[in-house]
Order: sequence, then structure tokens, then C-alpha cells
Amino acid sequence: MTSPRKSKTKTATRDPLAAYEAKRDFSKTAEPKPERGGGTEWRFVVQRHDARRIHYDLRLELGGTLKSWAVTRGPNLDPGEKRLAVRTEDHPLQYLEFEGNIPQGEYGGGAMIVWDRGRWEPVFDPEFGLGKGHLEFTLHGERLHGRWHLVRMKPRRGDKKENWLLIKAEDEFARTRGEITEELTGSVLSGLTTQQLAAQATLRKDHAGRAKVIGARAVALPDPAGLRGARKGILPAFLEPSLPQVTAKAPSGPKWVHEIKHDGYRVQARIDGAKVRLLTRKGLDWTPRFSSVAAALGQLGLSAALLDGEILVEDSAGHASFPALQADLSSGRTDRLRYFVFDILYAEGFDLTPCSLGDRKALLQRILEPAAHNLLRYSEHLDLDGPTVFEHAARLGLEGIVSKRIDLPYRAGRGEHWLKMKGVLRQEFILLGYIPSTAARGAVGALLLGYYDGDKLHYAGRVGTGYSAQQSQALRAALDTLASAKPNFANALPDGAEKGVRWARPQLVGEIEFRGWSTDRIVRQSSFKGLREDRPAEEVTLEIPPETAKPAQRPKPGAVRLTHPERILWGEPGISKQGLAEFYTDIAGWILPHIKGRVLSLVRCPSGVAAKCFFAKHAWAGLGPSLRRHDVGEKDPMLTLDSLDGLLELVQASVLEIHPWGSQAARLEQPDRLIFDLDPGEGVTWSAVLEAAHEVRTQLEYDGLASFVKTSGGKGLHVVVPIEPRADWDEAKGYTQAVAERMAKAQPQRYLAHMSKSARRGRIFIDWLRNGRGATAVAPYSTRALPLASVSTPLAWEELSEAIRADHFRIDNLRQRLDVLKDDPWGDFFTLRQSLPSAKKRR
Repeated sequence: MTSPRKSKTKTATRDPLAAYEAKRDFSKTAEPKPERGGGTEWRFVVQRHDARRIHYDLRLELGGTLKSWAVTRGPNLDPGEKRLAVRTEDHPLQYLEFEGNIPQGEYGGGAMIVWDRGRWEPVFDPEFGLGKGHLEFTLHGERLHGRWHLVRMKPRRGDKKENWLLIKAEDEFARTRGEITEELTGSVLSGLTTQQLAAQATLRKDHAGRAKVIGARAVALPDPAGLRGARKGILPAFLEPSLPQVTAKAPSGPKWVHEIKHDGYRVQARIDGAKVRLLTRKGLDWTPRFSSVAAALGQLGLSAALLDGEILVEDSAGHASFPALQADLSSGRTDRLRYFVFDILYAEGFDLTPCSLGDRKALLQRILEPAAHNLLRYSEHLDLDGPTVFEHAARLGLEGIVSKRIDLPYRAGRGEHWLKMKGVLRQEFILLGYIPSTAARGAVGALLLGYYDGDKLHYAGRVGTGYSAQQSQALRAALDTLASAKPNFANALPDGAEKGVRWARPQLVGEIEFRGWSTDRIVRQSSFKGLREDRPAEEVTLEIPPETAKPAQRPKPGAVRLTHPERILWGEPGISKQGLAEFYTDIAGWILPHIKGRVLSLVRCPSGVAAKCFFAKHAWAGLGPSLRRHDVGEKDPMLTLDSLDGLLELVQASVLEIHPWGSQAARLEQPDRLIFDLDPGEGVTWSAVLEAAHEVRTQLEYDGLASFVKTSGGKGLHVVVPIEPRADWDEAKGYTQAVAERMAKAQPQRYLAHMSKSARRGRIFIDWLRNGRGATAVAPYSTRALPLASVSTPLAWEELSEAIRADHFRIDNLRQRLDVLKDDPWGDFFTLRQSLPSAKKRR
């Protein structure tokens, strides 16, 4: 063995700690500022890091710095268990004893403890080993001992970081059972876990010993008199709200900050002693409608204040939903209400409108944080590049962002101090009447839309999806009370637009989402989001002109005709057959490559997801020519398609899920893709599902296979492997079974390879059964027959996070993601050439 003291060292041509220093603001983080110099004493540290994803950082002292790897799920003592270790920037030697809470929003935000430390001993020249990609060493720690290997993996196209594997060598310290990181959880320095360390920081934050007390403040209110520009004044009854202008590009620069655009009702909260009033943007008192929010505000301990924010409803997946807000207001439900507060205009005897937005928000955050009330949320902002913030918001399927000048005082009205950029086109329109439904008695089939230009009324088209069955009936009843003759329009109506219309006086206002404008200025592919009771019809003008909303290029369907297009397929989001057809027309270029030329199994729901659904494998009466029959060796042929028309034929038959075979119809017996369906049992956290997906990826990479990941649209994730169509079904199924069983054997407390309902709780079933002949899994970009119209969505591996759950993407938010994607997250899926490893080459 080469003596570590005789290791050959190389003279660095650049500062090895420059990357570490550039990523951190040492005025905000407690992490050590680098001090250069110092010889090698062969120390090491392993730190548990509860950042965006929990991992363990392995750091080896070499050449005056700590060479660092982020190890997924931490080191394991089983030589057969290989852990992904991502090479990160070198850290300073002062990091050997760092424990603390890195602030959220900073690089690596989260709690960090020293889980193990000691000395390490390289077996061969470590500098040579690093360059070659194989570092072998011995650890002499308080918890970790014996021989270890770090092996660099072959880089793949698009990789931005070095991926290594951390592997325990066979020796007296190796073992095959259990996770040492689960057995020993505390710090070797303080004894604290990361959770305990984080809790201590919460109690110390701003004031020592702060307690989370509902109903009384544990600390004194911050003094608003200290804000520059604050002046003594009387609590105003109401202030005209600041409103954003639409922009085609989000602004950038140090004077701008960016907030997520919320999907709710703009509300000012006026607190005057024990009395709290909630006022709409037109000054209407809606306190009784939001009584739970008013009660929470009364617990802040403020004697006089005026807050500005937005009240919304979060659905079961944590998504803001304006239709859900409408439904809750109608039913009197209050448990899902949230008040996102983004400004404070008056506090404790001081008018704050002359103060800068930055100072006002800092004060607001200090007021809200001690309350820790679930109904009240501080609306965070980002001071990053505006277009980058917008792109990330749109990739998540969010509505858009609002950009604000951080340096300016409060300004009422609409202006360039606030700008909004939307991932979807959305604005208010006047409801001018309806066409009766042919699918449901007493309901609307479509709503007619309009807007004012000056005092002239303009026709803007119709909307036939987005309202639930209950809303549809309520809208018809409300419009019937406003029945009138056809209004006078400043523009000509398209041919046939008046057929069957029942006109109404222009009084009701609806929030409408749409995809663009036709050449004759009619909204295209519109969806109803709810009534706007806080907006008078006479103020509804064209906010998004046709010149700024060019129609996207999309394939043109042929002669597929939908019967009862207004039939509601998903009741809660109110998506009709017409809405599903428009969705698939828009995303045809994304879904068709995954389903065309493949035998299909289908889930049909003729009366929507609330009624009976069933699997359909064979032809049914009334099929058009775009759906083709294919002999698979059964009594009846199955179906394939090759075009958008075929896809729309499925919509006409109320097909809500598309499950393709894992082979092309032309080579039916040779599969060209494998699927691992990660199905979490009861009690499994989403972070555990994310870790499972990365573990499957690592197992496949060891066998030389690249893989891709997508949300299932249901509860879990799918890991998909494209392969050359050479192996038969038995070989494909046997290989996936072997991978699943290997994982289950290594970690039986986490994974199951065989379905067992009694053993599912707390574990993830790695479903490899999807890879047999005739077995299927839901297609990428297919909708699901589930209540919220979720969609199985491909992701890039780096997008996996707590923010994107299995049902995150849906019909109503996927298109804004696809609109901004610069690259297909599965870009080389169809060009990758790889085959199953031979039995001898498998692990």
C-alpha cells in the first residue's frame, strides 16, 4: 500500500475553493468562510444534510481542501449495496466541524449535523485515483470503519455533475442487514438529530425562546416607526389596491422581485382593535364569507393594521384552485382557505405607504412568522432573474408571476411598478348568455363571452368546459333570471354563433382561461374558472389583446365529430369531452410518439369518472377508420392508432386512460421499453418514493442502462427504460424481476418485489409485472380516470422534488409547462440505443 504521506500532490492552477465561495452569502449563512492553506492530515467527515433532499455529505481532506460527494441515502455497510455519490465543490477544512442551520433560500438550505468523523487512509495515490475515477481508501471513524471504494460512473450526455458510486468493500466491518444511518441518527458532536437542530433554530429565530402560541404573541411586535418613510397617521377605511400591468417579458435587475401569481380573491384585511374586516379590491365587505381568516388575523396581536394579500383554496394536492374556492364559498366550507399576505400598508399608528416595498415586506414577515397559523401565509418573493423565475414557475404548471419594484413606495392603481407575466392566457369576460346542454337537463352547454371597449360591447366567443355539473345548473339558473334580447355588438358574430342561444343582460362576470385568439378575434380553447363576484361587468375590458396572444401551431384534426361535447367527464375540475379533445389536440406532438403504432388497452368512462369505468381492449360499435384493428392472437383484434384523428376517436368514446403495450405492433413479441412502477403503500412518504426512483436508476446504470422518469398521475413514479427490440417478453420480464428482487433483498424494510397487501404498509412495491406480454402501464401524457384529471408526465431526473407529486400535473396546468420547455425532458428517449445486459454481465 502506498503511504499516504508520500502521496504525489499536484500544483493547483486555480483556486479550488472559488466555487464554494461563489455559491454562498456569508452575511446570511453560518457556514465557514474559507481560509486557504493547511497541510493534509487525512481527516474525514460525514454530515447528514436535510436540504431539498436528505443526503449525507462525505468529505475527505486532500491537498488543503475537503473533496466532497453528496451520497444519496448515506453510506451502507453491505458490499452489494451501491450508493449514488454526486461530486460537489471542494469545501474548506473549517467545514470538518460545521453543524448548523443553513437558511432556507440560501444554497443548500437546511439543517446539517456531523454524523461521523475520523481519519482516512488512501490505499493508492489519491490524486491519481481521483483523476482515474477510482478511489480506494480505509476509514477510521467513530461509526464507519474498513475499506471503501468511490468509483466514477461513465458520464451521460447532458450530465452537469460527476456521478460516482460509494461501495463498501468486503471485510470484517461489512454486513448485509440494516441501515447504519437509521440506527445511528444523532450528531457525534452534539448528539442532536437534524430535526432537533432545526427545532432549536426555530425557537431562537429573531428572539430567544420564541414559542408557537396561537391566540397570543410570544414576542413583542416589531416597531414600524423604524421604517424609513413611516409617518404617523390614522387607519384608513380602505386603500385603492395596486394592480399589475401585463408584460410580455418578466423584468430583471436588482430593483425587481418576483412572487408567484396566486389564484384567488384579492383581499385587504383591516384590523381595528378586536374588529377585523376583509375587503375585496372594490371595497366590498366579505368578512362573513371568510370568517375563519378573520379569526386568525385577530390572533396576530395587532391593534391597528391594513394588510394586502389574496385568499385562495388549496386542494388535496396543495394546488391553488379558483374553482375549488368558488365551490367552498358556495357550500360554506372554510378549512381549505389560506390568506397569502404580500404587503402591509399601515401598522400600529403608522402609515407605511411611503416606505419601500422591501422594508414593508421585511416588517410583514416579522409580524406573521411568530403566529405560525395555518390559514395565514407570508407570500415569499425571489430576487432572481425574472425570465428564469417565470420559466421555473411555468415548468411547474403555475399560472405565472407578479414582478414588483422592491425600492418603491406603495402606488395605487395599475402601473409599471407591478408587472405580471402569465404562463396561461386568463382574464375576466362578461357572460352574455348560454346554449342549453344536450347531455344534462337544466344545465348550460356553453357560455357566451364578451367585453367592453369604451361603451361598446364586443362578442368574444364561447366556453364549453371548466364548470362542474352543479355549477353548470347554477349558471343556467342565474342567467335565466337575466334573460333578455340579443345585445348590440360592435363586432359581427361568426356564422352560426347565434343558433340556440339564450341571451342575458351583461351583468355576470366569469374568469376564463384560454389558449389564444382566432383570426376574427374569438377566444380559442377556453375554460371557465369561476364567477368573479368582486368585479362589475362595466369594468371588464380586454386585458390581453389578440396581438399579444398568437395562436400556437398545432396539428389539425380531420373529420372527427364529438357527440355531446359538453358532457362533463371530470366533475370536480369541470372538464368536458370538448375540453379533453382540446387538451389532446394541443399536446398531440408530445403523446403520439409514445402511443402510435402500439396495441392499446383503454379505460373508458362513458358517464365520467364519477360513474362506472371499465377496461376496453377490443373494438366497439361506431368506431371510425382512424382506429385500426390488430391481431394479437386473441379471439378479437385489439386497437392501434397513428394520428390525432385516432386520438380524438378515443375522446369521442370517453377514453380517459391510454395504456400502450411495451412493444411496437410491427414487432409485437420484442418489447422496446421496460417499466418499473413504484407503488407506495400506506404511510410511505413522498421523499421515500423519490429515493426509490433514484435507487432504481442507480441499479440500472450499474447494468449499463439509462432510464427516464415520469409521474404516474396517481400515487407513485414510473421509471422507464428504452431498449432495442431484441429480447423476448420472458427475458424482459425476468430482468425487471431480478432488479426488483435485488432491491427488495437489500432493503426489505423499504421495498417489496412481490405484491402482498398485508405487507404493503410502509413499503414501496416495485411493480415489474408491467413487462409481460399484454401487460401495460399508463402512457406518458395520458390523462388518468381520477377525480382531478391528473396526467402522467415525463420529467427530467433533476426535476424530481417534493414540489412535484405524482398527481401534480393535470389537464389544467400541463400545457403551460410544455409551452416553456426548451428541451424535451426525455430528449434522447427515441434515439438511445441500448440492450438488456447478458446474464453474465448482470450483477
